[in-house]
Amino acid sequence: MIAVVVIEAIAIAFLGLLVAGLLRSHAEILRRLHALSDGGEQQSSAPPDLHVGPGVVLPREDAPPAFDISGEAPAGEAVAISVTGGRESTLLAFLSSGCVTCQRFWDEFQRGKDLGLPRDIRLVIVTKGPDDESVSRIRTLTPGKVPVVMSTRAWSDYEVPGAPYFILVAGPSGLIAGEGSAGAWPEVRSFIAQALADARAASVRGDRDRADAELMASGIGPGHPSLYGARVRADEPEVSSTTPDTP
Repeated sequence: MIAVVVIEAIAIAFLGLLVAGLLRSHAEILRRLHALSDGGEQQSSAPPDLHVGPGVVLPREDAPPAFDISGEAPAGEAVAISVTGGRESTLLAFLSSGCVTCQRFWDEFQRGKDLGLPRDIRLVIVTKGPDDESVSRIRTLTPGKVPVVMSTRAWSDYEVPGAPYFILVAGPSGLIAGEGSAGAWPEVRSFIAQALADARAASVRGDRDRADAELMASGIGPGHPSLYGARVRADEPEVSSTTPDTP
C-alpha cells in the first residue's frame, strides 16, 4: 500500500513539473509573438546604430549654410576664397596636422598626381588657425598645387565635428551638396559622385515640378485633351487619301 502511495506521489509531482514547463513554454511563445506583432514594428522604426572605422568622424544630422573662407596661408599672408556664387564647386577638406587619419590625405595631396575630381570642382584644404595648429608642421604638409587656408572661424562657421571632414559646396547655388568623413581618398571620390548624382536627380524633379505647375496654371491638368494629341472621333468617317484614277 505504501509503495502505491509513493508511486502516485511521484507521478503527481512529475505531472506538476510537466504542466509548469508547458506553461512557461506557452508564455514564452506568446511573448515572442507579441514582440513580432507590436514590439518588432516599434524596434524596426528606430534608426540602427551607425558604426564607422577608426579615425572616421560620425556624420551630423543637420548641415549649416555655406560660407566663404577667410584666414591665413601657411606662409603668413591673409587669404580669402569665395566658395559661393561662382561657376565651379569647391570641396573643402578640413584637416589637422596632428590627426593620424588626416596624414593619409596629406600624403595623397602631396603626390601631385591627378586626384580624380571633376573639372568643375576645386579642392581647398582648411586647417584651424595659427593659434590652434602647428604652423611649421602645416608648412611641411602643405602640397604645392592645393591651396591651404588656416581658419578656425571656418571650422566654427561650418560646425565641423572633427577631422578629417569633407564638405562639397555647389558654387552656383551656394548650398552644401554633400558632406561626410572618410578614411581614404577613394571613399571621398565615391561620396562626391553620390552627391552629384543626388543633385542631378533633384534638378530633374525640380524641372518636372515646375513644368507641372506651369501646366496647371494654364488650366492643363491630368486628362486634358492637349496632353494626348489629336484623336479621330469614333463617329467621324475616315478620310481616304487615295487619288482617283485618271482616264
